[in-house]
Amino acid sequence: MGHREALLEGAKRCLYDKGYARTTARDLVAASGTNLGSIGYHYGTKEALLDAALLSAVSEMNAALLQHTQDEHARGAFPAAWQRIIDTFAEYRPLLIAQVEAWAQVERSPELRERLAAFQTEELARGSEHARTLHPALDEPTARAVTAVTNILADGLVVQWLIDPDTTPTGADIATGLRALADVLDENDERD
Repeated sequence: MGHREALLEGAKRCLYDKGYARTTARDLVAASGTNLGSIGYHYGTKEALLDAALLSAVSEMNAALLQHTQDEHARGAFPAAWQRIIDTFAEYRPLLIAQVEAWAQVERSPELRERLAAFQTEELARGSEHARTLHPALDEPTARAVTAVTNILADGLVVQWLIDPDTTPTGADIATGLRALADVLDENDERD
């Protein structure tokens, strides 16, 4: 493994151990077995390295969550799929905290904002493709809309779960709430 890969893997470990906001360049060097110059040479800045590590780790987490829930989605077990995602949050708690820490930095870091925006666009495309694989009748705009709403729902669940896991909606609660919202939308469509 070269220094670039060692830095990325070390930064991922730091995200889990120290978080996004508290990881120093020295932590990155210690975790990767490299040197301070390697950070600048391969990534430019400590922040760029942490951003790359965060996006890589979150992408890996998202892929794992999709894999965990694929069977439930394929058989139409929507509440079970969401419950499985929620139950998996504990495994990823340090990464979820690091992700929220990074979100809080976007106001002061245009570079991070751009990286996160590009990442969201990529994840939206990946999720839309996945949705169309599971539900071939979805057209592309609908698959993108479903994926966007699902991503927003997942991000909100993460924040709620980090604040108070005991009051986080269950998979069944999510299904009930979405059904009720769909009924409200249908009622409004009928009136228009």
